[in-house]
Amino acid sequence: MNWKKTIRISFVLFLLIIQSLFLIAILLEHQRTTFIPIFVIFISIALTITYLRAPLHHEEHTYEHIFVALWIPVGALCSYYINNILHLGPVMAAGMVGTSASFLPNLNKRSHYLKQLPPAFYCGAFIGMSSTKVASSMLFILAASIFTGMLMILSKSLFSGLGGKLGVLAFAGVTITSLIFFLIF
Repeated sequence: MNWKKTIRISFVLFLLIIQSLFLIAILLEHQRTTFIPIFVIFISIALTITYLRAPLHHEEHTYEHIFVALWIPVGALCSYYINNILHLGPVMAAGMVGTSASFLPNLNKRSHYLKQLPPAFYCGAFIGMSSTKVASSMLFILAASIFTGMLMILSKSLFSGLGGKLGVLAFAGVTITSLIFFLIF
């Protein structure tokens, strides 16, 4: 097995584990409600079918350029500031950052680089949507952005045609950072 295929399979398994842990956390939090376990089981089955049957990647595995992923912290810090410092809320913060980033390609319509920036900003905006109960500081946001950036670089050609990739990457980055902060601090 070549190393690109190993990375691809490892990454898909990593995201499946993260999503499964999230569903288990929902189940444990709402033990008294009978609807939630049924919903979690249904979602788990749907996730498994999706991972087994959907075209998760192209045959050729490519990587996102690091200079594109470096914009994730900018989107995350802007969104966090709007959400938690200006108190405009997470949806408004992500919307403002995402909408603003969508205009970046208009600065130079021939620039291939500028066309790649809006998804990175928007992925960062999902990180910035975190409440202060989860992300207690800008350091947490920066750490989550770095992990998310690494995941984005590795997942360039994975999950093609499936929605929610940027949110899942941001969720995974925040989850990894939460675990590290829990273990260290």
